[in-house]
Formats: sequence, C-alpha cells, structure tokens
Amino acid sequence: MAFNKKQRKDSIVFYAGDVVRVHRKIKEGDKERVQVFEGMIIAIKGGQSSSPMMTVRKVSNDVGVEIVVPLFSPNIEKIELVKRAKVRKSKLYYVRDKAAKALRFTFTDASDIVDQTGEEKDDVKEETPKATENDVKEEEKAEENKENKHTK
Repeated sequence: MAFNKKQRKDSIVFYAGDVVRVHRKIKEGDKERVQVFEGMIIAIKGGQSSSPMMTVRKVSNDVGVEIVVPLFSPNIEKIELVKRAKVRKSKLYYVRDKAAKALRFTFTDASDIVDQTGEEKDDVKEETPKATENDVKEEEKAEENKENKHTK
C-alpha cells in the first residue's frame, strides 16, 4: 500500500462523461512529438491503484476510436479537461452503440468548472454576489429589531 502511494502523482479528478484532451508523447525513430487525442471518458478503472486507467473515445471519420490511457504514465504529458457532461453511470459503454447525435448530454464548459484545488480558474472572474451584501444588511436590520424589542 505504501508503494502504491509513492508511485501516485497528484490526484487527478476525472469522471465518466468528461471530455478531455490527452497529450501523449509519441516516439518515431529518433524524434519525439506530442499527439493530442480529444474524446469522452467512457470508463475509469483502478481508482485506488498506483496507476488508474481511463478509456477515452472519439469518433473520427465515422469510425469510433478508443485509447486506454494510464493516468500517471511518463508518456502522458498532460490531460486537459475540456467540458463535463452530466451522466448517471460510471461506465458509459452504451455510448459505443449510439450515434453522436443520439447522445444528448448536457455539457458544462471547463471554464465554468472549479479546478481540483477548489479555487476558481484564472480566466473566470470572481463575482461577489449581491445576495451576500443584502444578507448582511438584513442581518443588521434583524439585530436592530431585536434590540428595539428588548428596549420596549
């Protein structure tokens, strides 16, 4: 168990239904390049192991293409979250049998998703909702009303 924890890198939070860009290092002869594969995660296996695997699927030229990616492999340069779909299953193998238009997922853009540390991304503006300011004013009014009741 301690060996597995040493092998793991930072925890990566991806779920089935996420659309990701996988940047893989491809070695051809003496040259090395980075190839990008963008598709939907249909399964994640081995969540507690030292290297969980995820299956990413895309449709290219009307042909379904899947790759199985070890998350902590040195050949994976990075994995970017593009958007997230609301799905109700952890394994989306039924996607293989359906056409892309038949899949009616509701996607959330990656810029709207809070990153793994719980902080908003840089490109998303921090908005102070007016509701909190109003809540403070209402609390002050409530305190004043309590004080007025006690003085009567």
